[in-house]
Amino acid sequence: MNKIIASMKIALRALEVNRTRSALTMLGIIIGVAAVIAMVAVGAGATARIQEQIQSIGSNLIIVLPGSISSNGVRLGSGAVVTLTEDDAKAIAAECPSVAAVAPAVRGGVQVVYGNNNWATTAQGVTPDFMTIRDYTMMSGEFFTDQDVDAAAKAAVLGESVAQNLFGDSDPTGQVVIIKNVPFTVVGVLTPKGQSPSGQDQDDIILLPISTAKQKVLGTNKANAKAVGSLMVQAIGTQAMDQAQQEMEALLRERHRILPGLDDDFTIRNLTEVFAAQETSAQVMSILLGAIASVSLIVGGIGIMNIMLVSVTERTREIGLRQAVGAKTRDILSQFLVEAVTLSLLGGIIGIVVGLAASWLISYFAQWSTVVSLLSIMMAFLFSALVGVFFGYYPARKAAFLDPIEALRYE
Repeated sequence: MNKIIASMKIALRALEVNRTRSALTMLGIIIGVAAVIAMVAVGAGATARIQEQIQSIGSNLIIVLPGSISSNGVRLGSGAVVTLTEDDAKAIAAECPSVAAVAPAVRGGVQVVYGNNNWATTAQGVTPDFMTIRDYTMMSGEFFTDQDVDAAAKAAVLGESVAQNLFGDSDPTGQVVIIKNVPFTVVGVLTPKGQSPSGQDQDDIILLPISTAKQKVLGTNKANAKAVGSLMVQAIGTQAMDQAQQEMEALLRERHRILPGLDDDFTIRNLTEVFAAQETSAQVMSILLGAIASVSLIVGGIGIMNIMLVSVTERTREIGLRQAVGAKTRDILSQFLVEAVTLSLLGGIIGIVVGLAASWLISYFAQWSTVVSLLSIMMAFLFSALVGVFFGYYPARKAAFLDPIEALRYE
């Protein structure tokens, strides 16, 4: 132990003599460690942001949309015909064991007016189950009830963006807004959700009882008054989503009298699979950025090896003198190895500080979400130490096995 401490003191003294050279040697490690921490933080931030957006969409969410049909050999696009109804929603809730809740929905663009202010937004007619399925909470007021749906009450729940544009910072609860010349009482404001993974503002919305939306705002379908634009479905759990999808597909095919071999007249979308693919892409990007940044550490390690080889050459006579007074091979080896590792570790410590600062600056100026994990810091620091050992061993070994006589003759 005493020999190791002595070797460390000798190594630090040797590094202090050549401060500029030591600093320049550490620069490669500093840049490498800082780059690894900052790049991994950017990748982790992107992954965390996608996870937040997935959670903001809703828990275990499956969306059922009207499908396409063929007319005279021409296949019309998805949603070209209304094929889903409120009765379908009730049937799914009652007959699909893997489904926890179902909310039928209709939507359309509207102009909302309050006093001298107006705002173009999307009105969506829903049932109270929509609140649970989409994981909405109320910032103020309360959501409308099943009784409001049954009575086609003129109640409106505003998204935060709509409330801000119409009312500013004041609470709109209890105020009256005009939607298509119909007065609606604002019963509450939704807690902000922010952007969806597709970049859509989830707070730019007005929620109405589905009956009210059909009868007074968006209109009903002439062919079927119970027709809806989509069904929001919540599975009982993440593991049950595939089972819920299969149960709904079988039930809807039966209800819509679709014969075997014919295409569905509806589309079921499991959003978790789509977002999981995005999350995987973000994780791959994080690994790729970290791998690219790690190249800087290897370059820094090569710099350490080059400088240590130069140091061995410059200190050949010193090595010979140490061997002449009794220094063993392992003493010389440990001295130079400690010098290399010390350079690497000091560079690693400074690199961690620089990496943390870089992550903060990226987050502050570029407005990118960054997440610095303790694991990435520890991995970068450990890697920097291994770089010192790996690239410092060869110069240390060369110094340790110098011939004492030849070393003393060296000028």
